[in-house]
Amino acid sequence: MFSLITRRNRKRGLSLFDDPFFDDFFNMPFFYDRRKVMKTDVREDDKNFYLDVELPGIEKKDIKLSLENGYLTVAVEREENKEQMDEKGSYVRRERYYGNCARTFYLGDVREEDITANYNNGILTVSVPKQDVADKKKYIEIE
Repeated sequence: MFSLITRRNRKRGLSLFDDPFFDDFFNMPFFYDRRKVMKTDVREDDKNFYLDVELPGIEKKDIKLSLENGYLTVAVEREENKEQMDEKGSYVRRERYYGNCARTFYLGDVREEDITANYNNGILTVSVPKQDVADKKKYIEIE
């Protein structure tokens, strides 16, 4: 009935969107689905909880971890500049991008010194010690 032809397979010059500019334009971060950003797995062993946060393509220097009032925040801030010039030094293409993203997790009463983090191959692993959960249930006397 209808045939689907991908944009890249069409002949050049048929549409404004055949311009190579748009090849990268629709891959810009603001077109990403927000639910796919910072996918996190939480696992545990006897002593710790581990947060494995996926941050592909992000450099370690762009990642910030902070702990405030029991909330751990993983923040990423990234800036990118691309320049392409012709032989004369005139710009053929010049692009700039700035973006940031953050995700927050409630940890409870944990000291900052007890939390460790490691970044390897696009995965940030944060280790949080388990708290001793004593019977904190309190009973109120009825008069």
